[in-house]
Amino acid sequence: MRETSNPLVYKGTTTIGVVCNDGIILSSDTRVTMGTFIAHKKGKKIYKIDDHVAMTISGSVADAQRLVDILVVNARLYKIDFRRPIPIKSASRLLSNLLFSSRYYPLIAQIIVGGIDNSGHHVFSLDPLGSLVEEKCVATGSGSPVAYGVLEDKFQEGMPTAEMLPVVVHALKAAMKRNTASGDSFDIAIIDKNGYRELADDEKASIVETTSELRRKE
Repeated sequence: MRETSNPLVYKGTTTIGVVCNDGIILSSDTRVTMGTFIAHKKGKKIYKIDDHVAMTISGSVADAQRLVDILVVNARLYKIDFRRPIPIKSASRLLSNLLFSSRYYPLIAQIIVGGIDNSGHHVFSLDPLGSLVEEKCVATGSGSPVAYGVLEDKFQEGMPTAEMLPVVVHALKAAMKRNTASGDSFDIAIIDKNGYRELADDEKASIVETTSELRRKE
């Protein structure tokens, strides 16, 4: 995700968040790297916070997982105290405050928070210094420039999740092919009126086949 003192060492990952008319999509590759070393091929980068909200992580694994743990606990406390799920913007603002409060010794993590609440469907992007931006379509990590090349061509506001899934997979696989710090396989989660759900392997394989057919027709 960022360049370190050694110009040959980069933080990897490609994560994508998209708002659809019937829900939101979060996706990521599964490769975990330490510089040029592939430390793990099945790393988890999408985390369920509650039934209506989830987040993706990129950057330093320890820093990002700390933010996940803090948000999970605070989302539960919010539900206990107020007897309703935490709003998506409130969850994102909590992470923003945590990142900003650590700005002198920053948590090296770039986050996407997505979910559904009474105010609608939301996706927020956060950088390591706590900047908070609401997006309709966003990508983070070292593979994001490649992913954006596909997303900005194919994404349209108001698309249903069924139509948007092949676009997201196309963008993610393009990044995995052209960015060495992203790869191996991918995960996809959908949040809609039925709550949080991660796609099974056979569902992902079906989307990949649909994506290949669409590319052959272009």
